[in-house]
Amino acid sequence: MVSSISKCLSFNHHLHPHPLSPSTTTKNSRPFSPPLYTTHHYKSVNLPKLSFKRCSLSTPMASSSNQPAPTISSQSDGSDFEPDPTLTSDDLKPTTSSQRSFSGWEMASLWVGLVVGVPAYYLAGSLVDLGMAWWQGIATVVIANIILLVPLILTGHPGTRYGISFPVLARSAFGIRGAHIPTLLRALVGCGWYGIETWIGGEAIFLLLPKVVKTTSFAESIPWLGTSPLEFACFVVFWIAQLGIVWKGMEGIRALEKYSAPILIGLTSCLLIWAYVKAGGFGHMLSLSSKLSLSEFLALFFPSLTANISFWAPLALNIPDFTKYAKTQKDQIVGQAGLPIFMGLFTFVGLAVTSSTKVIFGKVVSNPIQLLGQIGGLTTMVLAILGISLATITTNIAANVVAPANALVNLSPSKFTFRRGALLTALLGIAFQPWRLLGSSESFVYTWLVGYSALLGPIGGIVLADYYLVKGTDLAIKDLYSLSPNGVYYYSGGYNLVALTALVVGILPVIPGFLQKVGIVTSVSDVFVVIYNNAWFFSFFMAGYLYWILSSLTRYNNNNISDRAQQPLLSNEN
Repeated sequence: MVSSISKCLSFNHHLHPHPLSPSTTTKNSRPFSPPLYTTHHYKSVNLPKLSFKRCSLSTPMASSSNQPAPTISSQSDGSDFEPDPTLTSDDLKPTTSSQRSFSGWEMASLWVGLVVGVPAYYLAGSLVDLGMAWWQGIATVVIANIILLVPLILTGHPGTRYGISFPVLARSAFGIRGAHIPTLLRALVGCGWYGIETWIGGEAIFLLLPKVVKTTSFAESIPWLGTSPLEFACFVVFWIAQLGIVWKGMEGIRALEKYSAPILIGLTSCLLIWAYVKAGGFGHMLSLSSKLSLSEFLALFFPSLTANISFWAPLALNIPDFTKYAKTQKDQIVGQAGLPIFMGLFTFVGLAVTSSTKVIFGKVVSNPIQLLGQIGGLTTMVLAILGISLATITTNIAANVVAPANALVNLSPSKFTFRRGALLTALLGIAFQPWRLLGSSESFVYTWLVGYSALLGPIGGIVLADYYLVKGTDLAIKDLYSLSPNGVYYYSGGYNLVALTALVVGILPVIPGFLQKVGIVTSVSDVFVVIYNNAWFFSFFMAGYLYWILSSLTRYNNNNISDRAQQPLLSNEN
């Protein structure tokens, strides 16, 4: 595994074309496998539709760290290998070289847009509210994001190398049909997050409305709805506003993240400067000490670490949806390396501004929307609406639309496009009733965040164990789009029972702790409490290790894919 990972993270491999002749491979010998980043040159042709040709030559698996995505090979033995239409669409095909438009800066801009948002601000303040010192809160956030950076980069590698999205990558581990299970679980979490983020954006509109409007009967809560018609109307307005950007697809998202990043950095800096000047420095924040004993701190630290990892765990799964647009491996790695830095800086801003409100207003104002409303002034209100809306949209669209939309496309390419999938995601976000999910900060952090990590942790562990330990980073791209029983990833009727077993085993031990957390059961063993507080870690390593062991025991032979691995998907570059 160390060897595979070291190769995957290398930036400066030299590329040497090694054109092979058909005689290189025989029926009784394993075909010559070129170096990891070896690239072969083939003639490109345009086809009227996506199709496969059986190739007797070893061809590139995908884009290397400095090489564009593979194109259509014109060399063939004459037998067509058609992709199954239920597995293929324009949104699921590997990206072509012309579609690789994400540079390192644009990948970093993506993370700036994701980090700067109300939920991240809430998450930082909650740690201090629970008794941590300011530096302990920042350290917890940074450590969590450094840990998460490892699976982020490792999962992002096949996206850039093969140009494939997460639903296609999941087919390797879970099977052609079994991949629907992890992608739909990820999509479900994304829909819930989409509703939460959209509600926050709508709340910003509501809180910044004139008092005259907020004192009408429309601002009164309706019991069956759980909120007021006016608040719900603001939620719908923000919901509609986001669809305009989503409708432009990935290119619109890329442009939004790229140009929003400097604006968000500027607005965040302005808020920090305002707090510094008004509070006469950050002395109050720096004087805040921990209210916890060592044992109390440790009891809080581990579930808080899990919650912070869970915060980005959904995106750590479907990061190939973005890295498949990266120009090189170096771009995706350098761009993602900024996550711990951005989260650390924004956590500092959140804690500094929140602590300053104690001096400025005589009370702690942890909600940034309420804070901006109290500052007052027309200019401030306009900047507040712009900043919160931009921060929410950049986070929501990138983190919570792309994965569910791609999962739905993967479920039925003939019925769903990216746009249709995004629209259904938005509708399901309403069905989640996010105003109820945000009932309390404790339920948000320790029930919602930690709870869903038990679903996503084992999926991440299985996918990485499959790609690096079982498959050795070799994927038979054409078989990822085939329902043929002879396909490498068909397994048992399209399902890999080993992966599904590992998934269930990874989730089950976390359930007792979750049931206690939501109040369904009164008490459980301390062992299950510890497991739940470390849900992501436990399920990730448990499922990944079990998958590796079971795959070894079932004697999965990586040579099975040697005839197909490194053959590019034949795509149409128009």
